[in-house]
Amino acid sequence: MKSNTMIERIAPTATDMIRADHTHVMTTFRQFDAETSPRRREAIVEAVCLALEVHAQLEEEIFYPALRAVAPDTPALERSVPEHAEVRRLVARLRQLGADDPSYEPTFLELMRDVMHHVADEETILLPLAAERLAGRLHELGARMARRRLQLSAPKVPALAWNRVQAMPMRGIWLAAGGVALAAYLFGRGARPAH
Repeated sequence: MKSNTMIERIAPTATDMIRADHTHVMTTFRQFDAETSPRRREAIVEAVCLALEVHAQLEEEIFYPALRAVAPDTPALERSVPEHAEVRRLVARLRQLGADDPSYEPTFLELMRDVMHHVADEETILLPLAAERLAGRLHELGARMARRRLQLSAPKVPALAWNRVQAMPMRGIWLAAGGVALAAYLFGRGARPAH
């Protein structure tokens, strides 16, 4: 059955969406270091936590059941949901702590290690398996995941936007502000009536 909805025409495959999520989280991990201000560290951690929550739910609701149907006895797949539970535990712990708490950084580093191990399993075992066994369904699954992502992310948009800005280094904020000012100037010039 061919669907003509816009989201199904433009949505990435499920495997591409998962890879993009992995890349986003890994990139955000690299922004965290001991020299970063507590406010920025908290924003980075919260951005990671929000991204991981949405990602895990998409996998558990859509991707894993589809993969389990075609590859039921896959050990890496069986480990995935308990690994997500551990990620959720660490996310909850981080949210209880402040950035100045001595256990904040070690807890975040533990989350990073767990996520990196989980990503390695998915990238080397589960995504190639999905590409082989779900090849004809990856676009449909990607569209379902994209729709569900919109539903899950909608209530979190203000927090996602705020944390993204707070997580930026100051030079990034100034560059973004400069870009907005330049765009406003250029569009404003083009919108003026000719004399």
